[in-house]
Amino acid sequence: MCGLCGFVLDGPPTPEALQWLRRMQDALTHRGPDEEGHFGPHQFSTQPPRCVALGHRRLSVIDLETGQQPMGNEDGSIHLIANAEIYNFRELRKELEQAGHRFRSRSDNEVIVHLYEEHGESCFEQLRGMFSVAVWDGRRNRLILARDRVGKKPLCYTTGGGRFAFASEIFALLQMPGVSRELDLAALDHYLTYQYVPAPLSIFRSIRKLPPGHLLTWQDGQVDVKPYWQFAPREESLLTEAEQIERLRAILEEATALRMIADVDVGAFLSGGIDSSIVVALMSRHTDRPVKTFSIGFEDAQYNELPFARLVAERYRTEHHEFIVRPNALEVLPKLIRHYGEPYADSSAIPTYYVAQMTSEHVKVALNGDGGDESFAGYPRYKAMKLAAAFDLLPRFARGAIAAVARKMPVPFASRAPWRRRRKFLSHLPYSPEERYLRYVTYFLPEDKARLYAPETRQRLREAGADAQQFLLSAFARFPGVDPVNRAAMVDIVSYLPGDLLVKMDIATMANSLEARSPFLDQELMSFAAGIPARLKMKGLESKNILKRAFADLLPPEILHRGKMGFGVPVASWLRGELSDTLRSTLLDERAARRGYFEPSRVRELVETHRSGPENYADQLWALLCFELWCRAFLDGE
Repeated sequence: MCGLCGFVLDGPPTPEALQWLRRMQDALTHRGPDEEGHFGPHQFSTQPPRCVALGHRRLSVIDLETGQQPMGNEDGSIHLIANAEIYNFRELRKELEQAGHRFRSRSDNEVIVHLYEEHGESCFEQLRGMFSVAVWDGRRNRLILARDRVGKKPLCYTTGGGRFAFASEIFALLQMPGVSRELDLAALDHYLTYQYVPAPLSIFRSIRKLPPGHLLTWQDGQVDVKPYWQFAPREESLLTEAEQIERLRAILEEATALRMIADVDVGAFLSGGIDSSIVVALMSRHTDRPVKTFSIGFEDAQYNELPFARLVAERYRTEHHEFIVRPNALEVLPKLIRHYGEPYADSSAIPTYYVAQMTSEHVKVALNGDGGDESFAGYPRYKAMKLAAAFDLLPRFARGAIAAVARKMPVPFASRAPWRRRRKFLSHLPYSPEERYLRYVTYFLPEDKARLYAPETRQRLREAGADAQQFLLSAFARFPGVDPVNRAAMVDIVSYLPGDLLVKMDIATMANSLEARSPFLDQELMSFAAGIPARLKMKGLESKNILKRAFADLLPPEILHRGKMGFGVPVASWLRGELSDTLRSTLLDERAARRGYFEPSRVRELVETHRSGPENYADQLWALLCFELWCRAFLDGE
């Protein structure tokens, strides 16, 4: 993939403006170490005088010799920079050539130039793939930014002070002078709730993220953001179950084959779960060489999936590579925090980074199983939603009594998930389905944040009308009247998937100059899966039923019938053991207390309670730790 950046400035081009563009490009070198290119700064108006510049860093994957960017159309009136893989580019190119367009390269990205020339802003609706794109239209003196439907490729921007600037990563955007680093308290509130900051927010008040499936247009100093696509439920398929299985298999096989197109070596992340195992099995059917596979494990058996990954690797005789993650992995956190540009507390970012690092030593492109859980009901919380719907038949007072008992249930500190999930499930029975799901996925509940925030923080959030819960509740409102399982999955597709999982994969892979491709996120597959009834995705409490049936002949029985483990990290034991001193010295440091966001006594209580073992506060402490390290990197300038 690639990195892109650029700006529109009031005033004529200056040597300083070119230096700013160069600094932004340099900050994105990891995303595109192979080549760089730029357009401008170019003056495009005189009253008032304004200039535009586009910068690009390239990771060469397709058309290694002639795919340089920026790319232009035949008369040079349109210029494009893109971080994109377009899987239907051959069909689009053929249509465009028939319409008279002339191509100068074999690049898939060049079709976007001519497609825009032919169809304008609606061109993005025709793209099948992942992309973030910037198009300068010199005929109309306008700049257009676009992101793919699900949000696989990032794009952020800042405006004000006679300037509009954009970049693939926040750190690159901060290379522009005058971009304020004032923290957005509402974004912090969202971060503590969900462990990520959802678009369009960023942790900085001056920076916003373009949401998935959206266009941004800059023209005459005005910025307009609008959706060109929105995920919506489909009518349930009228195909028989057998026909749906056949169709599902055909679409996913095609999606996998399309993502193997490259002029460089292609491999795969292999976790040992259903999704990545299916991808590896399908890849092996489309190559005459062993697939290169890469897996991460832990010394703690509760978190170690390597034995399952080996089963698939052995069955398909892959060229298999493994890496064990140990507590000293925390050493990579400062580097990851720089790349994220804002607090991010999904601890699986660490093993994802290491598997990407290992993979990048062997290939430039890696396929993965992202998106399978959301499209085929793979998360345990979907089972909880289905079960809770049955409990809703009970009177509210009865559900309240069950919840009261559950909240007093002791959970062994060493217990990874089952007992903790059971207590959470029972504790949240009195709530509405929407509020219940919100509490399933929340890391700091409203009552937890009330105890954590300092009085001034609480007051400022009230004055700003900040409401992190509304982010997820509004997502639920988009899908009324849908089965509880499919509804929860659809909410995840528009929230958790783009806000957490795809950010993690993009940052981890791009930090290592590696391109990640996700067959399960193919738009044709996701559209088809949205019409599969929930009863076929989850039969009884068996998740991914139709997916397992569709690919049963390709997977070892141990993979088909194993429970969901998830890409977890033994953070709880690390923070109680090897990283305990690091936790205390970071969160209980006077510098952290002086920031004034949190009550120091409550932070100390969380740290000491976790260390002594009565309760497991690993998720909350990891979020606070990542936030403090982010503050030191971006606010203190360490």
